[in-house]
Amino acid sequence: MLIGLCGGICSGKRSIAEYLVREEGFTLLELTNPDGLKFSDGEDHLAYYTKRRNPPDSEFVFDSVDSLLEFVTKRWRERWVITDIWDSNIVDRLLVRPFFLLVSVDAPVSIRWQRFRNRCWQRQLDPPELEKFLLSNDRHLYDPNLGRAYLTDRAHVRVFNSSSSLQELYAALKNLNLADERRLRPSWDQYFMQLASLAAQRSNCMKRRVGCVIVRDCRVISTGYNGTPRHLDNCNEGGCPRCNRGDGAGANLSTCLCLHAEENALLEAGRERLREGAILYCDTCPCLTCTVKIAQVGISEVVYSQSYNMDEESAALLQAAGIRLRQFCPPRNGLIQLQALGEARDN
Repeated sequence: MLIGLCGGICSGKRSIAEYLVREEGFTLLELTNPDGLKFSDGEDHLAYYTKRRNPPDSEFVFDSVDSLLEFVTKRWRERWVITDIWDSNIVDRLLVRPFFLLVSVDAPVSIRWQRFRNRCWQRQLDPPELEKFLLSNDRHLYDPNLGRAYLTDRAHVRVFNSSSSLQELYAALKNLNLADERRLRPSWDQYFMQLASLAAQRSNCMKRRVGCVIVRDCRVISTGYNGTPRHLDNCNEGGCPRCNRGDGAGANLSTCLCLHAEENALLEAGRERLREGAILYCDTCPCLTCTVKIAQVGISEVVYSQSYNMDEESAALLQAAGIRLRQFCPPRNGLIQLQALGEARDN
């Protein structure tokens, strides 16, 4: 596994890398950066930021991303981390490898400014004025050629590091578990649940988007999403009066014209294609009406990600029918507040 950390000045990339080295058995790799960052000519207050931490002749220092990749590819089962990611060309080369995880790190500019001042004082340097820091920060993040902000959208995991201490940061990182191998290659549960979420994007139901996938022997049989039947106006075009009135959950269901995602997937598959061993994946726990149909066609297992207001009734019916029901919680991705994770762990 190779974890790449990118982000703004003093966002916490180095602290996260040090945690991975000290607590998770990672080894720090470094790329030679030809472009140093300066506030102005003769004032290299960011020298610490690009300072090489391994000896120049170390086997862990590389002059190009290609040489780094050649090294790691032969030892990909070991744990590596790098913070020297400064443009899209490096990211392009790294992302093609199945063992690479890109993590972006950010923090409020006021916190990053204070961290920068502290590090300047530790190195017996006078911190520059705030305005100079902000100008350098803007260049570092938004320069058309070298801006780190443009890498954020490509990150697999985005962390927001407002931690006030290393202890708090380390507690949050332990809870987050960046080294979880499922982040590199999704499990079957993750894979099919992501397909269900993708199917949900086709939904035009005015109440909520839901997607469903039915599989057997790890092969997709059918997919479905909720919406009005064929040849009727789409729900978002007024096709279902009940949804467009905004009736509350469970109210006037008998007047709803929308087929649920599970219903569409079951209709698409047909009973002859389901047979024993079929698994239904859905964004939400099925409602009672869909649960009855799931039991009738012989689905063996139902996996869902979000709760619904009929969970208990549906669970009881599925249990009576001998159908396994379980909720799947994948590793957290997207934007993650590290401080909140640390506080949740303490509680």
